[in-house]
Amino acid sequence: MHDDRSLVENRLKRVLDERVRPAVYPESVPLQVGIWTAPGEPVPVAEGLAAPRTPVAVGDAWGAPWGTSWLTVSGTVPPEWAGRTVEALIDLGFDANMPGFQCEGLVYRPDGSPVKGLNPRNQWVRVADPARGGEEVLLHVEAASNPVILDYHPFLPTELGDRDTAGDTPQYRLARMDLAVFDETVWQLVADLEVLGELMAELPVEGARRWEVLRAVERALDALDLQDVGGTAAAARAELTAVLASPAEPSAHRISAVGHAHIDSAWLWPLRETVRKVARTTANMTALLEDEPDFVYTMSQAQQYAWIKEHRPEVYARVKKAVAEGRFVPAGGMWVESDTNMPSSEAMARQFVHGKRFFLDEFGVENQEAWLPDTFGFAGGLPQIIKEAGSKWLLTQKISWSQVNSFPHHTFWWEGVDGTRIFTHFPPVDTYNCSMQGKEIAHAVRNFKDKGRARHSIAPTGWGDGGGGTTREMIAKAARMRDLEGSARVRWEAPAEFFAKAQAEYPDPPVWVGELYLELHRATLTSQARTKQGNRAGENLLREAELWCATAAVRAGLPYPYAELDRIWKTVLLHQFHDILPGSSIAWVHREAERTYAAVAEELTALVDRAQRALAGQEPADGTAPGSAEVVFNSAPHPRGGVPAGGARRAAALPGAPGRCTVVPRPEGGFVLGNGLLRVAVDARGLVVSALDLDSGRETVAPGAAANLLQLHPDFPNMWDAWDVDRFYRNTVTDLTGVDELAVVTDTPGAVAVRVTRSFGSSRAVQTLTLTAGARRLDLDTEVDWHETEKFLKAAFPLDLHTDRYAAETQFGHLHRPTHSNTSWEAAKFEACNHKFVHFEEPGWGVALVTASTYGHDVTRTVRPEDQGTTTTVRASLLRAPRFPDPHTDQGVHRFRHALVPGAAIGDAVREGYLINQPERRVPGTADVAPLVSVAAPSVVLSAVKLADDGSGDVVVRLYEAGGGRVRTRLSAGFALAGARLCDLLERPRDEEVTVEGDEIPVALRPFQLLTLRLARA
Repeated sequence: MHDDRSLVENRLKRVLDERVRPAVYPESVPLQVGIWTAPGEPVPVAEGLAAPRTPVAVGDAWGAPWGTSWLTVSGTVPPEWAGRTVEALIDLGFDANMPGFQCEGLVYRPDGSPVKGLNPRNQWVRVADPARGGEEVLLHVEAASNPVILDYHPFLPTELGDRDTAGDTPQYRLARMDLAVFDETVWQLVADLEVLGELMAELPVEGARRWEVLRAVERALDALDLQDVGGTAAAARAELTAVLASPAEPSAHRISAVGHAHIDSAWLWPLRETVRKVARTTANMTALLEDEPDFVYTMSQAQQYAWIKEHRPEVYARVKKAVAEGRFVPAGGMWVESDTNMPSSEAMARQFVHGKRFFLDEFGVENQEAWLPDTFGFAGGLPQIIKEAGSKWLLTQKISWSQVNSFPHHTFWWEGVDGTRIFTHFPPVDTYNCSMQGKEIAHAVRNFKDKGRARHSIAPTGWGDGGGGTTREMIAKAARMRDLEGSARVRWEAPAEFFAKAQAEYPDPPVWVGELYLELHRATLTSQARTKQGNRAGENLLREAELWCATAAVRAGLPYPYAELDRIWKTVLLHQFHDILPGSSIAWVHREAERTYAAVAEELTALVDRAQRALAGQEPADGTAPGSAEVVFNSAPHPRGGVPAGGARRAAALPGAPGRCTVVPRPEGGFVLGNGLLRVAVDARGLVVSALDLDSGRETVAPGAAANLLQLHPDFPNMWDAWDVDRFYRNTVTDLTGVDELAVVTDTPGAVAVRVTRSFGSSRAVQTLTLTAGARRLDLDTEVDWHETEKFLKAAFPLDLHTDRYAAETQFGHLHRPTHSNTSWEAAKFEACNHKFVHFEEPGWGVALVTASTYGHDVTRTVRPEDQGTTTTVRASLLRAPRFPDPHTDQGVHRFRHALVPGAAIGDAVREGYLINQPERRVPGTADVAPLVSVAAPSVVLSAVKLADDGSGDVVVRLYEAGGGRVRTRLSAGFALAGARLCDLLERPRDEEVTVEGDEIPVALRPFQLLTLRLARA
């Protein structure tokens, strides 16, 4: 019997490949083809349609990297084809193994209306059904010659990722360009045989069902005349009717299939190409929805809808119609499928604000699910954000990529840092590009970890990234698996339908507490430092601009820049997409992002300056002593140097900093810096060998160790260069201790600083270490002129401190991670994310390392043999130099700011993190500015102060408890308060009552709880 099985399986494969599939198009005639190549960037459709064509033929080369060619195909349907179905077959030179990563096309009618996309697995265009015979065919194709960057060996450095270095050599050759007869019966036979053949391969060998299917397939092949496939296809199909009609077992797993095309908003292509990828795919999918009444398609990322609306309004009109019919489902409710580890608290909130609001305004649709299939891990603050945005479910698939530990659930409650729980599902099909293959469906059934308690899972189905989405072949296969013995039951359903069913059948699933850490792609916390710094600067400036523009609107009547802030927020949110902010895109994307961030910073700085000048009052007359008539603005949510949080004071009225700074030489080389709070010893190597907290007498630096030590590692991961760092990188390390120069550069009562310069490899680092009067922190400014390749640069801080966990800031709070690696789960977190600080604490005393722009770090713990004391080392990740997909990643000059804060409690870490990220500003003027809103408790942070987006003039305040404890405090309005409402993130009032006592509001918060309040002005 084993021989029978092998014979039939091998026979089926050959017959399908060599006879049946080719017979789907039994007759064909060639089309005539003309081409015009746009001279630069893509041109408007009207221009492309009108441009002159040059004749070309199958086999001709076309398409320089990143170019656009307009093809016209024309022909006549032969009269003898009357009554038959006719399609145009247009093969641009596709490699069928890589849908979405090569050339693509969008087909237009002569009037300029789009028809559908062309992709490797979707090369047909319906011409007539049935044909009359003699029809003239004229179609235009906007063909994009995107180069193949992710090849079969995907990690070879290439210059194709930047149009300036990609060259102009044609990438493709035109392949099939025909009119052809489409044989529906043969096509259906292909689907029958594929489904049964794939099912047969997954069924148990000893089971009767496998043999029933095998014998039916054998009979079908016997009934098929290989010299007349079209004439005998119906007879072959008849032999399969019984096995296809046998129903699934009542206990069969239920799969909710949903059409999907995960389109990275940028990755191995620039943003402008994503606009066209989305247009091609949505044109395909709206056409398919018209042909397939059971099909349901979903697309996330409001930005992508906005692109179609702006650039392809005809396609957008079809999308809106299908959305209104409930067939084309907006999913996720975010502006883009962003990274969720690195975006700030407010940025993560605004992803949902702008995404959900777009879907509400455009379609009247409110998403209940967050849809993040491909994001590289999930921060512990996200559940609360999802809930506060009015959603309740989360889908992702990416955690199945983890290298070490298999996640124990597919359906579960995910509990965030504040205790909020979100019903979460990981599709056990283990892909967000399901193609309805039998092995995928069988894997979902076998893999599902909640058997016996639940039986529903979801399968996002279709080719992504420009691969064209769901195909008619996938729909045909799903139809056969709707109720098929031996298979899961497959239904087309919207995500909300799936989640409602899944939650109803499994109301009490297991709970996972804390972050959803992806044990892969850890280097995305460091790659492309300029992109990350541009994001952080944009986030900080947006917070500042909203605060001061709102204050100026209320205090000085300055118009609030609603449109400008809305547009800039969307720009920053777009660049938080999970292949832009993580640094895993081609060079074009990151160079463009750098220019965009510079423009964002310039525009936001101008908004801040305009608002602050309106608030600062009359500028001083000529002859005024410098600085004596300046106003100092403090945008941080904590007081600074006598300036209240969110307020401003005249510089002349501010108290001087307490204490006096000193710097003296060390006898053994180096210098000792002091300010009455800290005494810092810098040795002759320019390393910090002591940082003494004078109040407690505690030493920060571990005995015999040195802090602020730059360390260099080789960095050549096994896969995914820009994405990954593998644990073995630690096996080899070079301490950068050589000194070119060590000198005092500042020596004043208010501040002292030393500068150390080092050379290494082809690079150079200059670090300035500064103590400021009155500040319990050592400021560390690092400039690196980086010209290394496949290296990893870190800054190490070995601490004399014993603790089994540390705190790392995340959205609206912080989470704790272990300093040890007792388990494989702990060991896998050898590189992790923080926002503005990491904090280490023994009872009564702690240390923080705060940062203005880096995210990646690692923590290790060792025991010193000489005294059995514990050294806990934290290292900030600074720079990498991967060569794929950008072969010149991070080359050039970079600047970083950190601060070491001895004696810090968690509240100090929060405060210093904000202060380093929100520096003071000085503006000529004479007026004090009272805060628009203030809060009494130091552990409560004002995350946003702004005017309501609806233009009502209400002041919107978002605040959260940052210390991890319960607090009761009072929020004070710096204006006459007419009333207050508790809101969600979208600023929609909730039913809960808010007590108003004069111009104050009593507030009670749970640990890490966030609140959004809408304050009406009297």
